[in-house]
Amino acid sequence: MNQTSDKAGTLYVLGTPIGNLQDFSPRAVQTLQDCDFVAAEDTRVTLKLLTHFQIKKPLTSYFEHNKQQKGEEILDRIAAGETCVLCTDAGMPAISDPGQDLVLEAHKRGIPVLSVPGPTAFATALALSGMDSTRFSFEGFLSMNKKERREHLESLASDPHTLLFYEAPHKLSRTLKDLYEALGDRRLCIVRELTKIHEEVIHTDLAQAVKDYPDNNLKGELVLIVSGCQKEEQSADLKKGLALANDLVTAGLSGNEASKIAAKYSNVKKNELYKALQEMKKNEAEKK
Repeated sequence: MNQTSDKAGTLYVLGTPIGNLQDFSPRAVQTLQDCDFVAAEDTRVTLKLLTHFQIKKPLTSYFEHNKQQKGEEILDRIAAGETCVLCTDAGMPAISDPGQDLVLEAHKRGIPVLSVPGPTAFATALALSGMDSTRFSFEGFLSMNKKERREHLESLASDPHTLLFYEAPHKLSRTLKDLYEALGDRRLCIVRELTKIHEEVIHTDLAQAVKDYPDNNLKGELVLIVSGCQKEEQSADLKKGLALANDLVTAGLSGNEASKIAAKYSNVKKNELYKALQEMKKNEAEKK
């Protein structure tokens, strides 16, 4: 690991507007004016931002597919004394973004990391939605891998927290179907085009949304906000799953196999079903 000199520069994590350029803070402008170079997700997008504010700075790209090589180069420059601003196309870097790797490595190398806060889409959308924000879980983008996607959603089936997802418009229909299949019918808020001219907040539910948007017929970047699992739903799902698992055990399957199958049809985790099944069998044995 490279050692950081006493004259090391600083890495600034700088939030950029998610739509409206007037949301860019005076401190953000000043930080860009004072830095040595900018590490950007897409240099073309960031160049437009710099041009708008009449700022001229060297740009280097930093994104998912070059983060390992570029990350080392960027950190070496900072360690040698340069100051770098890390920014993404919109919102805060390091939120569902490879910037988190650069920030972590900077900390490991003893490089100072400072923040220049800016808008964040999921927090802005949640505030705008009116959905329960007492406790929430930001889930980012769902995986394109079918197995990983299914396992991710199944793990959220009994989560009581409000769930927030990012999604691109061309994947909306598939995601709505997957959410409905994994979580059942839930309250849903779709927030799109945040801070832009066509900003819109749509309150519906998953079942209706599947019917209303079968062909990815919503434009703009999307935040999907889904209500958490209610206790009554958890109880009903567990009862349903336990009954199915018990029938399967009676038919000759092992408790593990029965719980695995029942979990797919009841929105309850396999381990929870298996534990409940063992508890039920124990109670039945004690009554005899």
